[in-house]
Amino acid sequence: MSQLPDYLPEAVLRFNDLALDALPDAGDTSVASASRYCSRLARRHYENFIVVSGLLPGVLRQHFYHVYAYCRWSDDLADETGDTGLSLELLEWWDAELQACYDHSVRHPVFIALRETIDRFEIPITPFRDLLTAFRQDQMVTRYRTYADVLEYCRYSANPVGHLVLYLCGYRDRERQALSDATCTALQLANFWQDVRVDLEKGRIYLPLEDLDRYHYTEADLESGVVDERFRELMAYQVNRTRGLFNEGLGLCGLVDGRVRLDIELFNRCGAAILDQIERQRYDVLSRRPILSSARKTGLFLKYALKRLWIR
Repeated sequence: MSQLPDYLPEAVLRFNDLALDALPDAGDTSVASASRYCSRLARRHYENFIVVSGLLPGVLRQHFYHVYAYCRWSDDLADETGDTGLSLELLEWWDAELQACYDHSVRHPVFIALRETIDRFEIPITPFRDLLTAFRQDQMVTRYRTYADVLEYCRYSANPVGHLVLYLCGYRDRERQALSDATCTALQLANFWQDVRVDLEKGRIYLPLEDLDRYHYTEADLESGVVDERFRELMAYQVNRTRGLFNEGLGLCGLVDGRVRLDIELFNRCGAAILDQIERQRYDVLSRRPILSSARKTGLFLKYALKRLWIR
């Protein structure tokens, strides 16, 4: 990139995790360049996403990259600045760019690419804007009193992603969206239970405070890293009801085309495997972050890749 494009606010320069060096040159507004940028951005983040994308039909893969790039920028604007006020300022800018995209006035490469996807699949603005609601909430809300409050957060932070996937696959009905919501909420919750310590270091607690009270476990215990029977029972309770959501979400697999059925099931099974790992650690997520080993991820991938070959 020879010079910083004029569509970027100066505040973006205060942090550097948005692949600024990979942006197309100023003045290059071609869809091809924008799509290449989205692909590069997706490939340099989170290999789990790429593993799943490798199973997707080629005709859909690039559109998933476009949506992913939007989510990646949104997330980084919210979490990578280290400054709540700056994050809120940048999220407002990003929201304005989103609206401009729907008004057919695009400048940023993510939106140049995304506009093509929006037009092809007739995607409404709501799921994109709902994600920004969740990112703003993360800047202002650090505790959740009830499980219902956490689920309401997931309605904005996770469920829109599932709706976007369904739009890309050609589905718009409420029945499929509800089953997708079960899986997406479960994925968000599994991530919360996996990252209790990580979130605590950011000043956030997603464990419902009513459940801490239920097991007579306090925030002070959490901050001290206390892992005892109270904590294990608290985490077992979260894991069990999250597993129920994963099981409910599997119902979607029988209602989608075979081209994407296995990919959706893989998303679900990978999330459930995180819960399995939490159980193997006897619910101690404070001493060691539960993760899937490379062998486990490869095994899941191969299992579903072989299923796809069998279907073909």
